[in-house]
Amino acid sequence: MVETAGGRIHQRRGAASFVASNKTLLAAAWVVGFALVFLWQSTSISLGSGGAGGGGVFLRLMSAPLAPSRPTPRLRPTAYNLTDFGAVGDGRALNTEAFERAVEAIAALAERGGGQLNVPPGRWLTAPFNLTSHMTLFLAEGAEILGIPDENYWPLMPALPSYGYGRERKGPRFGSLIHGQNLKDVVITGHNGSINGQGEVWWRKHRRRMLNNTRPPLLQLMWSKDIIVANITLRDSPFWHFHPYDCTNVTVSNVTILSPVSGAPNTDGIDPEHWALQVRLTPFICFTCSAGISIGSEMSGGVANVSVENVRIWESRRGVRIKTATGRGGYIRNISYRNITFDNVRAGIVIKVDYNEHADDGYDRTAFPDITSISFREIHGWGVRVPVRAHGSDVIPIKDISFQDMSVGISYKKKHIFQCSYVEGRVVGSVFPKPCENLDVYNEQGQLVKRAVSLNSTELDYDF
Repeated sequence: MVETAGGRIHQRRGAASFVASNKTLLAAAWVVGFALVFLWQSTSISLGSGGAGGGGVFLRLMSAPLAPSRPTPRLRPTAYNLTDFGAVGDGRALNTEAFERAVEAIAALAERGGGQLNVPPGRWLTAPFNLTSHMTLFLAEGAEILGIPDENYWPLMPALPSYGYGRERKGPRFGSLIHGQNLKDVVITGHNGSINGQGEVWWRKHRRRMLNNTRPPLLQLMWSKDIIVANITLRDSPFWHFHPYDCTNVTVSNVTILSPVSGAPNTDGIDPEHWALQVRLTPFICFTCSAGISIGSEMSGGVANVSVENVRIWESRRGVRIKTATGRGGYIRNISYRNITFDNVRAGIVIKVDYNEHADDGYDRTAFPDITSISFREIHGWGVRVPVRAHGSDVIPIKDISFQDMSVGISYKKKHIFQCSYVEGRVVGSVFPKPCENLDVYNEQGQLVKRAVSLNSTELDYDF
């Protein structure tokens, strides 16, 4: 052992001695090598300047070999490619009929385990289309489904039964780009292919009040069960990105959601509505969204038993948000958030009970929603202006809210950065920044350390 170690030391010294005594030779070799590389690059550039064919040579010389695309796994007994139905992925050809024919073919396989539709690399422009039960939609790496920006291609649907009329305008609403109703066993997955709503036109028309109907979500499933959305990117929706309505047994995993932080109103990441069974969102990433995960303001009965885990949200206006108002009614109960990370988010946790965006003044002013049992655990982040803003009211108090293991770095050293109003609940163990006075304080062992000073004190100086 000692001799081996000594031998290694001797070898290192010998190498150092060689370098010291041959500096000139090594320097000359380095110059020659550099000149050869430069000459090779010049030759490559001259090959590339000779026209279209030369350009191909240039790319082959200068670029590393392209990694072979990952094979598409077969997740159903029968699999189709979108091109089997005449689709063209050039970003210009309209492929709605190809999607419709593919879905029709898969619907015929329901008794045999369903089918899989593979979307290969390319830009696949389409108007809205519906999914079917026992279907897997698989987006390859480099595949992008594009929503056509022309609103005339988007069908109108009845208003949600949330409160009887459109969210932004009275009357019907635009249907989603990818839609499904009364479905079972639906999987939307891939190698991080994307679904792009091309929402810029919609946002501009909304700001200018040029739309007569409520904008469409990107992906909406209604009255459905056994749903998986995983390993894809959703981006630039005209409105909400994923709106599961009255669905059960929904899993969202490894999903990235992208939209501009400004100029893209109400482009929430995930807006679950009217759920009463277990829902699991884990993990996913949201970048520059209006809100990463938003529950409400539409209620349609209630939202309960939702688990959100392993989520990263950055460069967004809000991290996680619960929003409702007088007139919504219903309930929000048993919602748990765990292992959530915020990065440069204006407001981390927002609970807002005065989200009064009604289409008109005809709503029920006695319909008060109930907010009970909301837990936040393992909440971390940095560059957050206001980590918590829990804003209840005298008619819509927030009950049984809890915070545990929380450390969020702040970007503004204001007095009220953990804000509460009409809130009842507790903090457990280490929580930073210092929580508001409305909450009971417990240690890590679950022992009460300090009672809340006041359940109704108001410490709000920002509006989110």
